[in-house]
Amino acid sequence: TTGRIDFQNVHFRYANHPLPIYSQCSLSIEAGERVGLVGPSGSGKSTFVKLIQRLYDLSGGRILIDGQDVSEVTQESLRSQIAIVQQEPILFHRSLAENIAYGRPGASQAEIEQAARLASAHDFIAPLPKGYGTLVGERGLKLSGGERQRVAIARAFLANAPILILDEATSSLDSESEVLIQQAVDRLMVGRTTLVIAHRLSTVRSLDRLLVFDRGRIMEDGDHAALINLDGGIYRRLFERQALELAKGLA
Repeated sequence: TTGRIDFQNVHFRYANHPLPIYSQCSLSIEAGERVGLVGPSGSGKSTFVKLIQRLYDLSGGRILIDGQDVSEVTQESLRSQIAIVQQEPILFHRSLAENIAYGRPGASQAEIEQAARLASAHDFIAPLPKGYGTLVGERGLKLSGGERQRVAIARAFLANAPILILDEATSSLDSESEVLIQQAVDRLMVGRTTLVIAHRLSTVRSLDRLLVFDRGRIMEDGDHAALINLDGGIYRRLFERQALELAKGLA
């Protein structure tokens, strides 16, 4: 399998920021490992995935994908290694087929439909009068949030990249879409190195490993069962707080 990620003594600070976000950050993520990135807002989770995509250059250290330094490869080859599903996916004012094929412009209709089936999107696309030829309204506004999300997941299936980044892909949906999308995401993660930025911890309990960030440092590293048992642990505290908020909301 491909998709191993190594951070080696990574040092990074934003240009307008006096303090570094990361200082001497080292860790390895195995190919095919499913990892949740957890921690309070501003703790460095999003920066972590931005650095893997080389949206910023490091102040020191290296990030390797399969042993290759991301700063020494072309943006194009780096992009082909990484598929991203965002909380608010960006769709273009083109047909649904073209939106799905965005990561692989030469894809055949059969490949596009297969990706849509895997993403639980075929069932809402096929009955449309123009089917896959239906134009998406400006910025995807004709589709519901759940439908847009499934188009983005179909796009990721078609791109077939070894590394997958999920930015809280199920956070703002009704429960029926959420179940469909969670199933599609579970299929999408199989055999891929997956990084899940999670605000709701219930979405990452079943992953292989959780990295708990606090002010740019990885403070805890383990699976849900190990971290929930850490006395005074950050993850345990966040998890209990969310469970309490949820219980209050339901009361």
